[in-house]
Amino acid sequence: MDAAEKLQKIIDEHDNLVFFGGAGVSTESGIPDFRSVDGLYHQHYDYPPETILSHSFFMREPEVFFRFYHDKMLALDAQPNAAHKKLAELEAAGKLKAVVTQNIDGLHQKAGSKKVLELHGSVHRNYCMKCHAFYDAWYIKEAPGIPRCSSCGGMIKPDVVLYEESLDQNVLREAVSAISQAQVLIVGGTSLVVYPAAGLLQYFQGDALVVINKGATSADRNADLLIQEPIGQVLSRITVR
Repeated sequence: MDAAEKLQKIIDEHDNLVFFGGAGVSTESGIPDFRSVDGLYHQHYDYPPETILSHSFFMREPEVFFRFYHDKMLALDAQPNAAHKKLAELEAAGKLKAVVTQNIDGLHQKAGSKKVLELHGSVHRNYCMKCHAFYDAWYIKEAPGIPRCSSCGGMIKPDVVLYEESLDQNVLREAVSAISQAQVLIVGGTSLVVYPAAGLLQYFQGDALVVINKGATSADRNADLLIQEPIGQVLSRITVR
């Protein structure tokens, strides 16, 4: 029995699955991991991504922050890939109970997933820091320089969790609840290096831990099934029954 057949068997035999995913889920939709720094990067930016995406930098240098944010974080034309679509299909069939994601691109919802717990927020929610008016991602994309509120002129902040900021406790609680009740936890497209998100795996007590990731992860040694291939390719071979 090959890895895909083993995964099919695990999915067929359980009806409480939870998916935990990261940047690797979206790379197949053409969204690069923002941490990937190439030679061109240093011609445009004087700081590493982790510095630019910090709360203190956002407050101190909003022009540079938004230039980077436009450049690297707003892939609004990206479309869901085979992984997003299969997960939505599994949820519609009553198999998958939640998607817990570190991604902020909204592609799970675009594919039709309903129960999506966004640990790091979403580019699709943006709020004025003064009057808390809501703005969508296109408003941010089309705003020149620093996006300003059309009502009060306040600076608009994306509802994404920056470095130095804490995760939303309600989302965290829901994620812990879903993972701790799951029979099967499928971890995909994440190297499990970003905490506290990666620490959520410790709450899993179910029957099977499945890890699908091209590179090595800290969960590999505990996995009941380890598949080191692109997640879209793997999930596209699954039949939802």
